[in-house]
Amino acid sequence: MRPPYWLKAKRALAAADPSMGRIIASYPRIALASRGDPFATLARSIVGQQISVKAADAVWARLVACCPELTPRAVLRRRATTLRACGLSERKVEYLVDLARYFERDHIDLPRLRSATDEEVIARLTEIRGIGRWTAEMFLIFNLLRPDVLPLDDIGLLKAVSLHYLDNVSTAELLGRAGRARVTALAQCWAPWRSVATWYLWRSLDPVPVAY
Repeated sequence: MRPPYWLKAKRALAAADPSMGRIIASYPRIALASRGDPFATLARSIVGQQISVKAADAVWARLVACCPELTPRAVLRRRATTLRACGLSERKVEYLVDLARYFERDHIDLPRLRSATDEEVIARLTEIRGIGRWTAEMFLIFNLLRPDVLPLDDIGLLKAVSLHYLDNVSTAELLGRAGRARVTALAQCWAPWRSVATWYLWRSLDPVPVAY
């Protein structure tokens, strides 16, 4: 089910930014959806770190085949060699196992996360080994459905911004301090719906929605 603010956000973004309005109009029947399971969202984000969406989808499919019920306990029951055979690096296996242990030991207070601010959620999640700001931002967007997240470390977002707004400036340049400031300034007109704008920019590169 799409977020309750989706239609309002689409209208506001189209009114504020004609370029964004054209992108939104190209994808009229799809919307952001939450996977619903916090562990799966964070696990999927770990899988997707620093690899392409296509590669992440392939690894994720093998992991789900290995653990049909993708729960913390199921992950902890698998050998590291079995998890690596899914296409995970040794480091990502360590991160995934650490995440499973956190959930098994109830170290994550989910009700408290849901009531926390975006920055409080990021601060809490990044205490977990293997979870950086980008992974926490994916959790905010895809699990908590927060409407105003701008993930400046996301290569897909930067590629789309470069393509549609900045005459194909290199993503390496946009990852620098000046580039980040430039993207942040450009995105001001999307607030308070920057998650929605980001989602549509992702669609402009890949029409098939990713579910974290």
